Amino acid sequence: MGITKSIDYRKAELDIAKYAKALAHPARIAIIQLLLKKQSCICGDIVDELPISQSTVSQHLKELKEVGLIKGEIEGASVCYCLDEKEWSKARLLFVQMFDKVAVNKTKCC
Repeated sequence: MGITKSIDYRKAELDIAKYAKALAHPARIAIIQLLLKKQSCICGDIVDELPISQSTVSQHLKELKEVGLIKGEIEGASVCYCLDEKEWSKARLLFVQMFDKVAVNKTKCC
C-alpha cells in the first residue's frame, strides 16, 4: 500500500492488515505452528519439517520477523527463532476486538 493511501487509515487498521498479510500464507502458518510446538527452532530444523526449500523458509521467516511476530537470536553459526509473545499479544488483542465487534453487532444483512 502506498504511503498516500495508508494515511487514510487508523493505526489499528494498519496493524491488523499488517498481521493478516503476514499470516496469509500456509507456509507461515506452518512455521508458526512448528514454533508453538517446539518453542524455538533453528532455520535448518524448520527446513527439515516443511516441504519447501531453505531459501523459501528464510523468506517466510523474514516476513514474520519484519512484522514482529517472531524474533531470532544468533547462536553460533545459526539463528534460533521463536514467537515474540509481546507482539502476539498485541496482534491477538487487535483481532479479538475486531471479531468481538462482529459478534456484538448482530444485524440483519441485506
